[in-house]
Amino acid sequence: VQLQASGGGLVQAGGSLRLSCAYSGRTFSTYSLGWFRQAPGKEREFVAAISWTAISTVYADSVKGRFTVSRDNAKNRLYLQMNSLKPEDTAVYYCATAKAGTYSSRSYDYDYWGQGTQVTVSS
Repeated sequence: VQLQASGGGLVQAGGSLRLSCAYSGRTFSTYSLGWFRQAPGKEREFVAAISWTAISTVYADSVKGRFTVSRDNAKNRLYLQMNSLKPEDTAVYYCATAKAGTYSSRSYDYDYWGQGTQVTVSS
């Protein structure tokens, strides 16, 4: 299984970015997916998750109302639309696929991870 995150960059506060994650290696549509992030000197934290049917989504309180997670099962792609970005959103963002049958905000429920993409928000 391989995941490749892209779309990060440098943006001013209040701006937007769209992260993308390309997925290969097993049946994409039967696994929940998630986004996590890790800022310098901090632990990795949950950002958002989407169920395998895309019917259910869940967000960290810190991004609720600003970020939107989505998936395209036909293209094996996961997305994270990030609006109204804040300096505290600066981090490396990782996409991950959950273990079979799970839909979770806990990192230990995810078994494959992408390499991460850097998001930097300037004030």
